[in-house]
Formats: sequence, C-alpha cells, structure tokens
Amino acid sequence: MKAYLLVALGGAIGSVFRYGIGQLFSTKATSAFPWATLLINLLGCFLIGLFLGVLERYQFDSHNSFRTFFIVGLCGGFTTFSSFSSETLGLFLSSQYIQAIIYILTSILLGLALTWLGYSLLMSR
Repeated sequence: MKAYLLVALGGAIGSVFRYGIGQLFSTKATSAFPWATLLINLLGCFLIGLFLGVLERYQFDSHNSFRTFFIVGLCGGFTTFSSFSSETLGLFLSSQYIQAIIYILTSILLGLALTWLGYSLLMSR
C-alpha cells in the first residue's frame, strides 16, 4: 500500500510541474513547435538519469521507496519519456543493442502511427 501512495504523490507532483511548464510556455509561445513538451521530455530524461545515478552511487538499490517516489512517481507523472529513456539505457548497458534499437524504433514509429490512427479514426467521422 505504501508503494501506491508514493507513486500517487510523486505522480501528482510531477503532473503539476508538467502542467505548469506547459502553461508557462503556452503564454510565451511564438511558434507551433512543441517546445514545452520537448523541454519536459528532455528534463525528465535528465532527472531520471540523476535519480538512477543517486541510487547507484549511494547504494540506494535496497531503498525501494526512493525509486518508487522519484522514478516511478515523479518522473512518471512528469513524463513517460523518461521511463522510455531509462529502459533503453538499461538495454544498452546490458549489451542488448539490437533489442534497444528495436525498442527505440518501435516506440517512436509505432507511437506516431498509433497517434495518427487514433486521430484519424475520430476525424474521419
């Protein structure tokens, strides 16, 4: 039960930060490029890298609460792109290069295709 509460709290905080950054950029936007999303995704990747480094450097692997709150909750609520980056890095670090490349290409290309499909299904009616 504790893990669910940590994920919920971290996720709520991450989501509020994501929303705030999006609002800040939307009031200042001068182009159609999704700068806020790009910044959020890149910042999320940086944060998850920091948190993974803290876990390894300070031997927090046994501290599941840290991982649950910061990585799964906060970064997960802030952006799921950070989880994708973490998992891809894990594949590369474990020398699973082919699987990592397949995961990258599948996630990006299939993700875009499914986004287009969902949009098209609703717009064609």
